[in-house]
Formats: sequence, C-alpha cells, structure tokens
Amino acid sequence: MNFDSSVIWDALPNLLDGTLMTVKITFWGLLGGFILGALAGVARAYGGMVLSAIAQVYVAVIRGTPIVVQVMFIYFALPLLIDGLRVDAELAAIGTLMINSGAYIAEIVRGALLSVSKGLKEAGQAMGLPFHKILTHIIGPVAVRRMIPPLGNQCIISLKDSSLFIVIGVAELTRQGQEIMASNFRAVEIWSAVAVIYLILTGLIALALRIAEKRMRIL
Repeated sequence: MNFDSSVIWDALPNLLDGTLMTVKITFWGLLGGFILGALAGVARAYGGMVLSAIAQVYVAVIRGTPIVVQVMFIYFALPLLIDGLRVDAELAAIGTLMINSGAYIAEIVRGALLSVSKGLKEAGQAMGLPFHKILTHIIGPVAVRRMIPPLGNQCIISLKDSSLFIVIGVAELTRQGQEIMASNFRAVEIWSAVAVIYLILTGLIALALRIAEKRMRIL
C-alpha cells in the first residue's frame, strides 16, 4: 500500500477542527482542574481533619476509577439520577477532565507544599503574618517552582486523555480521524497525521513549561 500524502491534505480541515476541539477541552478542563486541585491540595496539606478527609476521599475516588468510566457516568448516568437533566457531550468532557486532572493536581500541590522547609512557615509566623499570607507570599512561590515539572506531565496526560471522549461522540481530534478513516479507508495516512498533530501539541506544552521553569529558576 502506497502512502498518499494528498489524503492528509484533503482531510486537514476536518483534522484541524478536531484539533481545536481537543485544545478547547484540554484548556478549560485543565484550568478548572488547576483551581480544584489547588483547593484540594491545600485542604490536604493544611485543611485540618474534616477538609483533609473530604479532599482525600475525592482524590481516592477519582484516581481509583478510569476516566472513561467517569465521563460515561456524567454523560449517561447523571441524567437518569436527576430528572430533567440533559448533559451536553462537550460540557461532560470538560467537566470530566476538570474533575480527573484536579485529583492528580491535588497530590502535586500537596507534595510541593509539604516539601517546603518548615523553617519558612515558622519565619512567617515569627513575623506575625497570618497563615494565608504565609501561604501566598512565602510557601507558595517556593512550592510553585517545584510543581512545574509534574504539572507539565499532567498537562500532557490530560491532553492525551481527551482522546478517550470519543466514547460519548465529542468531535475531538481522534473522533475526526476515525470518521475520516471510515469514509476513505486510508488508515495509515489518517492515523499518522493524527499522531503527528498530538506530537506537535505535546511538544508545545513541554516547550512552554520548560521556558516557564527556566524563568522561575532561582539563581
């Protein structure tokens, strides 16, 4: 079978539409995941018994179940449990990625916060600063530098996980590739193009985080 590059050029508009949907889902999912993960991570590290227990249950449940099960529960099961509820496939994908990435980011945040020397916290207390200022101005900046490598890894994982939302019919990159391949039966060209696009996206994420890590490095 000959490799026909013209097949890729013909399919490129649809593949780009799928790429934009993948980027959209990943961006909003990670943005919400960062907020949720930061709150859960702080709760696990400094939230006391009740908040820490709630955050720990959330992390355990989400990390212990596959993301495909989570999105299918939100998309198919929630409308059965709540009368009148209709879940849009795109919103279900974003919400699932938000909840899923948030659980992993929570552990990244918790680990980074607890890795900061207790002496910094004690120094802030000695200066009479309230805890929220100690967290945001002393512990936080140091912890953020340590979060960058694992956060970059989570961004790449979440981007690739978005391909699993094909199960609920979201028109992301993998779904577009599948539909194109089903119409022209050129699996080699189409899936090669899809793979290259994913490599470009993950490469851009890695490059952006490498630049951020370099800029935030303590000299």
